[in-house]
Amino acid sequence: MLRNAGPKGGPGMPEYGMLPIPGYLLEQGVRDMVRISDARMSGTSYGACVLHVAPEAFIGGPLALVQTGDLITLDVAARELSLNIPERAWSQRRELWRPPKPKFERGYGVLYTEHITQANEGCDFGFLARRGRNPEPDAQ
Repeated sequence: MLRNAGPKGGPGMPEYGMLPIPGYLLEQGVRDMVRISDARMSGTSYGACVLHVAPEAFIGGPLALVQTGDLITLDVAARELSLNIPERAWSQRRELWRPPKPKFERGYGVLYTEHITQANEGCDFGFLARRGRNPEPDAQ
């Protein structure tokens, strides 16, 4: 699992999602593993992965609350990803979570951080979102 690599945490949602299989697992014959991240990765990469998790961990999304040893269920057919912890543990972790220190104090970095949307919303500046149609450049 890789977290804090989404639109705000990256910043910019870098292509960090291609996590290599650790050497000790390769030595045991493991050739694929599920990768879960709020980052993205190149379309030329391979393997089982869940990317663009939103909201991202940097702003308190679900990956922020995952701890070593937690069991995670991935049901591709049902399009479900579940953290298998009791509701009380979930609530306690949420209560204890603190946002990371801001990466920028001024300038474009602050403007970006304050206005960039999450992966499921297009990673665009919220103030640019408008209803309507954008004409095709070559349309007459």
